[in-house]
Amino acid sequence: MSLMSRSSTITAMMRAIRVHKFGGSEVMQLETSVPIPVITEDQVLVSVRCSGVNPVDTYVRSGNYSKLPVLPYTPGKDGSGVVEKLGAAVNNFKVGDRVMMMTQTGQHGSLAEFMPVDKHNVFPLHENLSFAAGAAVPIPYFTAYRALYLKGGAKPGHRVLVHGATGGVGQAVVQLAASAGMTVVAT
Repeated sequence: MSLMSRSSTITAMMRAIRVHKFGGSEVMQLETSVPIPVITEDQVLVSVRCSGVNPVDTYVRSGNYSKLPVLPYTPGKDGSGVVEKLGAAVNNFKVGDRVMMMTQTGQHGSLAEFMPVDKHNVFPLHENLSFAAGAAVPIPYFTAYRALYLKGGAKPGHRVLVHGATGGVGQAVVQLAASAGMTVVAT
């Protein structure tokens, strides 16, 4: 497997929040000697700068989600950072690119210094967006887009009711709908 690296001095270990048993927030522990994940040819290794927090992260951590990771795992489905390494089959990014990313429920999340991400779940982070903003985009905005357009069939001129407009997905729906010329009613 051919990998390109931004830094040839990457240490073999990283810091990460780890969960060894399902439960409340007290089960999350900072560990300082977690092996840096090895990526496959279809993955990108991201040096994480910011981690997003979503309700689904709490459902997984508590054990109340339909698809649970094998313990122990590192939480965090959304994040942003800088491309550190590329798998041999990744050709749409280069080492050093600013990116935002998301992952399915699995072993490696964004509450770590490095996160392996499938190449289809890594997206360019526009220079006008901070790392913090980028970490808040993938799951809320992709979910909002799917609900609004793919499932809801929304079009300019439609009236949209957004129940729960103060959450991440609700705010995203309001922004997407308003920018597309829809009338938004929110609760």
